[in-house]
Formats: sequence, C-alpha cells, structure tokens
Amino acid sequence: MRVEIGEDMNARTSAKYRKEKKVGEGTYANVYQGVEVATGRLVALKKIKVGDFKSGLDMSAIREVKALRELHHPNVIQLIDVFSHKTNLNLVLEFLDTDLEMVIKDTDLIFKPDDIKSWMLMTLRGLYHCHRSWVLHRDLKPNNLLIASDGQLKLADFGLARDYGDATANMTSQVVTRWYRAPELLFGAKKYGYAVDMWAVGCIFAELMLRTPYLPGDSDMDQLNTMFRALGTPTDEDWPNHTQLPDYVQFKQYPRTPLTTLFTATTPDSIDLMEKMLVYNPIKRITALEALNHPYFQNLPRPTAPKKLPKPALNINEGQVAEKRRLDPGKSI
Repeated sequence: MRVEIGEDMNARTSAKYRKEKKVGEGTYANVYQGVEVATGRLVALKKIKVGDFKSGLDMSAIREVKALRELHHPNVIQLIDVFSHKTNLNLVLEFLDTDLEMVIKDTDLIFKPDDIKSWMLMTLRGLYHCHRSWVLHRDLKPNNLLIASDGQLKLADFGLARDYGDATANMTSQVVTRWYRAPELLFGAKKYGYAVDMWAVGCIFAELMLRTPYLPGDSDMDQLNTMFRALGTPTDEDWPNHTQLPDYVQFKQYPRTPLTTLFTATTPDSIDLMEKMLVYNPIKRITALEALNHPYFQNLPRPTAPKKLPKPALNINEGQVAEKRRLDPGKSI
C-alpha cells in the first residue's frame, strides 16, 4: 500500500513538469530544460542515474537534496521539487541559463571592477548563508555559480556538500575541483572546515580579474607546485604543523611574490581581500562574514546592480552548453 501511495505521489509530481531539451550531460546526471505545466515557468530537471551507481552517487544525490532543502537564499539555487521515476531521482530546480565560467570565457564581454565586486558580493552572501546553516559546499568553481536572467548569481551543484557540526569528524580530502582545492586538502587533511570554501572563492576572485584560471595544476602534485610558485612555499611560521598532514611532501622553497606583481591594475583593498582568502593556514584564512565586512565592499566603486551585469548572448547551442556544464560530482580537471 505504501509503495502504491509513493508511486502515485511521484507520478503526480512528475506530471507537473514537461521535459523539453537536454542542456547538460555527465556520467551521473543529465539536465533538461523543462516547463512547469500550470504556470509556464522554466525549470531545470536534473535526472540523477541512481540505479546505475549504488554507492557514491546515491550519497551525492542525498547530499544535494538535503542541503538544498535546508538552504533558502536569493544567492543559492532553489530546489522546487523532488520525485523518482524508475531508476532515476529527479530534482526540479529553478532554471538558470548561464554561469560565471561562461561569463569569464566570453571574450566579447568587458568587465569593470564594480562588476567583479558584484559577483563576489553575491558569491559571499550565498556562501555565508551556507556556512551559518552549517553546510560546507566543497565544490565552488565558476561553473557552479549560476546566473539568472535578472543577473542574480546563485550557488549550485551541492552534490559534495556536507553538514558541518563536528570539527573533530574525519572527512574525505577528495573534494573540490583541483584548481580551486585548498592546500590542506591537497596535503590530505581529514579534518577541515569552512576555510576550504574560502580558498576556492579566492581562486575565483583571481580568475575574474585575470579572465583565466589562477592556479591550473595538471595533477595534485603539480597543483601544489603551481600554488607555491605563485604564492611562495609555506613555512612552519606561515602554517604551523602542516608538515604533519597525511600526504605532506616537501617542495622546493619558492619565495613569496606579492600579488601586486601579477594583479597590476587592481586596487589595494581587492588585493588585501584576496590575500586574506589565499592564506595557507586555514585557521587564519578569512571567513565569509569577515569578507563581507571587508573594506573592499565598502569602498568605491559600488557593486554593479545585478540586472546591469554583463551576460553572454543567449544564442548558445546545446552542445556548447553541455560542454560547459560539468555535471560529474567531484570531477577534477
């Protein structure tokens, strides 16, 4: 009887939405543009292939649903509905037609400092809401920052998200796409916190300024080497006890190069904020709330209004969209 009731509820929920076209494909999930039949509202239908993968994927789907049911904020993607069909779990999400990676890569777009400030402000507001709700995102990167038609930026893809209520609990270090992965994760830390998300935000901040990834390592070892060449090799004074981390490897001692050497056209307050995000010692890394209160956001220029932010042209074909939507949870590049 309970099975029949559950199947009936799933069927009724499924009937509320009409699938139209595929806009993304990955190993674990496909994403379709759809329509809410009663209202005509565009939605995204994320079909997760639960039946084919019995361990990691199931947990990823559970994490995403759990996190999004707890999080309600203008800068976090909205979960509208959930239903199952055969071997698939279907998430109905608000439809967002572009992401920050597409914006960064669009060479026809010109960014101003106030545009970057606006994207950073929305990212940090969404992330602060996650952190004060005890949620670690653990996969922040430009193409997981989706952008609505009104310019609002929203954190998305919570497949690696985790509740963070016990600082002593062991967690996997194999999270966050490599280019945005914090040094403690690369050294195999099992105990970590919100600071891993803040490191990723620092890398995104740098990428917005450079229009190219800041620390693009080819492997985990090369990622560390790339990081140390850019920011200097950490010392015990910089980061006490980092040599005791499980996967610690000694590297050549590179000197620290001031960020102003690379970021020559930016303001001192933006450099200061980025430096605080890219601190090796996670205990000293700036928090989302501290970042929101940083002078960078108080000083001129004021952040661009979201609806006035530059956006890519929307005549992107499905193949391009699918290529830009990396849907595999935890995929490294």
